[in-house]
Amino acid sequence: LSFTQRKPKYSATRRLHLKSKLLKKAASMLVAEREQRKQEKEKVVNESFPPLKLSGLSVQELQDLCKELHKKIDVVDEARYDLEVKVSRNETEIQTLNQKIIGLKGARRPSLKRVKKTTDDMLGACTDNSKLMKADFKANLKTVKKEEEKREEVTDWRKNVEAMSGMEGRKKLFNAGQ
Repeated sequence: LSFTQRKPKYSATRRLHLKSKLLKKAASMLVAEREQRKQEKEKVVNESFPPLKLSGLSVQELQDLCKELHKKIDVVDEARYDLEVKVSRNETEIQTLNQKIIGLKGARRPSLKRVKKTTDDMLGACTDNSKLMKADFKANLKTVKKEEEKREEVTDWRKNVEAMSGMEGRKKLFNAGQ
């Protein structure tokens, strides 16, 4: 078995011909579907609202007809308003659920912007007259003086031992403690 390119079942011209036929069929189906929807809409409108016969009616009958039509309009407006409220509630619920989904997936980090690295550039981003003013951050720092610890001078320990020996040494220690 060789894994070379296989010949397609259909030639390029045949595929193009089939594709064009499919597109024509889809377009004709769309047109037929639009016509069918239009006919269904007209049928529903005609069933719900039969054509009015206004000829030969008296003034009182015309007024009654107008009142009846106003009542029907009010009912339809109430239904439309109720549907609008339901739709708006559903949209807000969908938005809150989408926000919860995003929250459960985890917060995405925002893309970071490039930062200017030199102090002059950082000051330039903040102030207009950055070229006139140079940044000297060390000048604003507090100076802390360290107190030097009093250290006893380290001398030869043998001399220290001799000085502390005997009664004189103990007397010095006693006097130093007071």
